[in-house]
Amino acid sequence: MSTLLIAAPAQGSDHRTLTIVLFLAVVAVTLYVTLVASRQNRTAADYYAAGRSFSGFQNGMAISGDYMSAASFLGISGAIALSGYDGFLYSIGFLVAWLVALMLVAELLRNSGRFTLADQLAYRMRQRPVRTAAAVSTLGVSIFYLLAQMVGAGSLVALLLGISSDTAKNITIALVGVLMIFYVTVGGMKGTTWVQIVKAVLLMGGTLLVTGIVLWKFHFNLSDLLGTAADRSGKGQAFIEPGLKYGKTLTSKIDFLSLGLALVLGTAGLPHILIRFYTVPTSRAARSSVQWAIGIIGTFYLMTLVLGFGAAAMLDTGPESQVAATAGNVAAPLLAQAAGGGAGTTGGAVLLALIAAVAFATILAVVAGLTLTSASSFAHDIYAHVLRRGQASERQEVRVARMAAFLIGAVAIALAIPAQRLNVAFLVALAFAVAASANLPAIVYNLFWRRFNTRGAVWSIYGGLGSAVLLVFFSPVVSGKVAPDGTSASLFPLGVDFSWFPLENPGIVSIPLGFLLGWAGTVLSRDKDSERRFDELQVRALTGAGAEVASGR
Repeated sequence: MSTLLIAAPAQGSDHRTLTIVLFLAVVAVTLYVTLVASRQNRTAADYYAAGRSFSGFQNGMAISGDYMSAASFLGISGAIALSGYDGFLYSIGFLVAWLVALMLVAELLRNSGRFTLADQLAYRMRQRPVRTAAAVSTLGVSIFYLLAQMVGAGSLVALLLGISSDTAKNITIALVGVLMIFYVTVGGMKGTTWVQIVKAVLLMGGTLLVTGIVLWKFHFNLSDLLGTAADRSGKGQAFIEPGLKYGKTLTSKIDFLSLGLALVLGTAGLPHILIRFYTVPTSRAARSSVQWAIGIIGTFYLMTLVLGFGAAAMLDTGPESQVAATAGNVAAPLLAQAAGGGAGTTGGAVLLALIAAVAFATILAVVAGLTLTSASSFAHDIYAHVLRRGQASERQEVRVARMAAFLIGAVAIALAIPAQRLNVAFLVALAFAVAASANLPAIVYNLFWRRFNTRGAVWSIYGGLGSAVLLVFFSPVVSGKVAPDGTSASLFPLGVDFSWFPLENPGIVSIPLGFLLGWAGTVLSRDKDSERRFDELQVRALTGAGAEVASGR
């Protein structure tokens, strides 16, 4: 892959020092919070579920912090800056998805599970095959999501420090991985949750500040902002109308439907979001946390509209621009600098540092949550229940989870390095597609279909996961796509093209396939044992009775 030059905006050494100091201050706060929270980790429930001690409001803030990732802050604003109206569709999809999560899974999942997604499935099914499948799916979804955060971190720190070589950016990604492992191994769920709460406050505050300044510069006239953005984009009226990215061909229209399906259904299957429901003491708190999250996230996504179109109006977003070269991932920090007075000014340096620090805290919090989810699933499901057949002690589980965090961090670092040309919102959309294909069918069937059994669960999880990953591998995401500047826009460099699946998001194929395989596996199996515990699961899901007791056969 050719070298990607990301030159930081010219600024004096004093301004650069100020930027770095503010940036490191935010990172230091998150490290301190993690160390303080780590002193309260005494049991597996503390490590996995923070002792179920968070209120609905606190958990809602943490969910917001987990959900408003680099994709939301960096990716969506960049997608809007480059694609206009079509980029804003990411915001709409991410927000609407919460209604599905609230109505389908939030309360029921909290009541019927314990630490991981597999706990809920294994309650009425055979432990080993179901837990193995759920753990593999959790790892797959988390790796896709981690890629987005690591790519965002590389672009962000490269902009902040003036890094212009691929080697330096790769080192940056590795350092993010090291910090991520620290949060998980030391802080556990309690430390990670508090980092996410702090990050949510910082992100909302920083976004509100930049949004207010941008609107002030356009006299709080949205029409003026949109008109200027359309004119400066070089695309005219088409920039603020549907179809610029997804409406030109039949393939792009189908790709849009696939993207929308993945975004709307994906949240209800994201493992790092689902385990957040286990950190509250009651089902009422679970409902409350989702309601708080919807309010906070909805407000944030409205502001991404101003950030994206503000970037198009105030920055160069042409094919040769810095924004385009990073797939839009640095649009928000560059907009903050421009809103503060531009490169070389104190105001510009302060705002750039603030937004970069907030975005970096965003990345650290999300990668910590993802890594914790993956490590917990491996330790609790694979190690404790599959390999040790339920005979592992809590201390052994937690130790294995910490060891798994190192391995997951290493894999995320290795995969993120070649993915730096992809927009982070787009990468997260792939994670949503995998989650909706692999996890959602099994969750819905298990909660609402009496006949659903072990074979159906295994077929739906492996089938949805395998089809989604396979289609992504043979799509333009991995090979064959050319960027506007003539370089590769895929994981593989130019000259390598083995793509035969035309869509960039596989959701429209893999999600229905996951549901179909879950149905087929069930009706083709003679296993009736799972039906016997369906009524027990229903009572448990509706009342929460026994939710904190380990279960399964």
